[in-house]
Amino acid sequence: MLKKILEPASCGKCRICCGFDESDKWEIPLVFEELRGYLAENHPDIKLIERGGEYVFDMKFNGDEVIFCPMLTENGCKLGDKKPFDCRIWPFRVNDLDGKRVITVSPVCDTVSALPLSALCDFVSKDGFAKLLFDTAKTHPDMVKPYISGYPIVAVEE
Repeated sequence: MLKKILEPASCGKCRICCGFDESDKWEIPLVFEELRGYLAENHPDIKLIERGGEYVFDMKFNGDEVIFCPMLTENGCKLGDKKPFDCRIWPFRVNDLDGKRVITVSPVCDTVSALPLSALCDFVSKDGFAKLLFDTAKTHPDMVKPYISGYPIVAVEE
């Protein structure tokens, strides 16, 4: 989805979005029902736990230790194009800002954050990307996270 602004090689070198510690475990990507079935059939060793109306990978945390997603390999994500929706759209995310849904960009992704804000807004508004994010958030409201102050807003739901 993001290949127009983010080269796969850049992601492959960084992998910051695939690591979590105790303080950011709320960011573990949601596994929607379709993916849950695929994982059960093709990766039965992967454990999921229910969170809200969705599922997340069962990752055991130990203080500030960074735990990587169980799908991450030396060659990238085992799931390829089947990876969780949150992963396919990262560093973009849908946030709730005072009851209004907005699309923001995580400043943690150095490559995307280095782009001009106008380019990010253009990217989100073209090809139905914003509509896809907002429509998915309607179907899967647990993917909407609280707005984090300082995260650039690139779209607002109408």
